[in-house]
Amino acid sequence: MSFFAVLLALLIEQLKPLPRDNRIHDALISWVRWTGRNFDAGREHHAWVVWGVTVLVPALLAAGLYAGIAQLSTLLALAFDVLVLYLTLGFRQFSHFFTDIRDALDRGDETDARRLLAEWRHLDTSELPRTELLRHVIEHALLAAHRHVFGVFFWFVLLSSLGLGPAGAVLYRMAEFAGRYWAFKSRALGAPANERLLAISQQLFGGIDHVPARLTAFGFAVVGNFEEAVNGWRRDAGLWVHSNEGIILAAAAGALGVQLGGSAAPGVTPDRSKTFHVGAGGEIEGALGSTPGLPPQLGHLQSIVGLVWRSVVLWLLLLALLTLANVLG
Repeated sequence: MSFFAVLLALLIEQLKPLPRDNRIHDALISWVRWTGRNFDAGREHHAWVVWGVTVLVPALLAAGLYAGIAQLSTLLALAFDVLVLYLTLGFRQFSHFFTDIRDALDRGDETDARRLLAEWRHLDTSELPRTELLRHVIEHALLAAHRHVFGVFFWFVLLSSLGLGPAGAVLYRMAEFAGRYWAFKSRALGAPANERLLAISQQLFGGIDHVPARLTAFGFAVVGNFEEAVNGWRRDAGLWVHSNEGIILAAAAGALGVQLGGSAAPGVTPDRSKTFHVGAGGEIEGALGSTPGLPPQLGHLQSIVGLVWRSVVLWLLLLALLTLANVLG
């Protein structure tokens, strides 16, 4: 049933995507604010309480609702899976920015493309040269595809196979959103609202994302240039401080033969400040290392779309085969 739930959710999302400003996103923001305001008193153990209430309570609620609905009807349980996946999984939750940026670059309007990237990722893009603009669009699009599609996909299938329905999709989405929210709030305040809460939310999401990130990178290798993707994974993942991001981006760079990483204007990636470091050496200001390959070009944006969609088809086929084997077995 997991296969049909994912397939239906992706199809519905393509036909009827959530708008940019939707009530679900507003509700998530309100929920995270409420948990922080009511359970965070600034001490270390409060950070664990806030994270648990923010992330685990919605996941447990989804599992409980699924169990109750499944007792009534299998079709209703499938519909509930599809509904939750529609709200948590899908390209159209971020692809409108990617598409608008690509269209602006097609028109030769780099000013509008910079404005859209700044709106999407809250970056200072005013001084970005064209190659760096394309690099950031490619990197953020790859990471968004992972976090909005492949990460949710993995955790949904895993916990659904244990009879927990869409709890995995909710767990991954809430963990990702909480880490992003607290990082954004800390930047907005100029200091961590609760330094321990920020650290815990990012560390726990890193653990939750550990296996999905590697499966995403493996999928990119299979549907792209396998040898170069694996070589890039092994050689270049260390260019990024955040290992999960590094593995995904290094594998994608090798799969397509595009140069990622490299120099960046100060403040361009505040959510990944000091993103790069030199191999086994210490962390340094800015970005010095980059993957081998061609400098990012406009045509690479379409290549990224193809790489991601081929990877989606790959994982759907594998899930279909597992579903068929389970039925026949």
